[in-house]
Amino acid sequence: MSDPVVRVDTTGQVPPYEQIRAQLAALIRTGRLAEGERLPTVRQLATDLGLAPGTVARAYRELEAAELIRTRRGAGTRVAPLPPDAHAHDVGRLATLARDFTSAARALGADTEDILTAVRDALEPGSASPSRAPGSGTRGPRTAGVTPAAPGSGTAKSAARSPS
Repeated sequence: MSDPVVRVDTTGQVPPYEQIRAQLAALIRTGRLAEGERLPTVRQLATDLGLAPGTVARAYRELEAAELIRTRRGAGTRVAPLPPDAHAHDVGRLATLARDFTSAARALGADTEDILTAVRDALEPGSASPSRAPGSGTRGPRTAGVTPAAPGSGTAKSAARSPS
């Protein structure tokens, strides 16, 4: 399994804190970040992604409110235990989201292949094509790895990655 990656596109419609929150929530719910694993500090992840610490702090606060992570002074931020039904999903809600996304994409002029490519890129954020031209400034996709802990250490690490 490759290291989980958090990808933030500062040119997109979705605010960066929400992109971080959604991606970390998915990594936790799918078990790629296990219970008890320590997440990077707010400052470290913000530095790696080139964002303000307040942006990452807001994502962490929302993850705490959803009871997916816990932050304790001296112990850092760790993945919280998931309730037994955490892996279940609402099929009806998923279908509604898919219809809404497809309708919005069609309204933008996307064809079926464009929509499928966007979904594939969203499922595998590390493989998505860059959405900005070289030399177009600092805005655009940014990634940071969230490396699961070595056995026994319980600490996930953050490592900046260049967009590719």
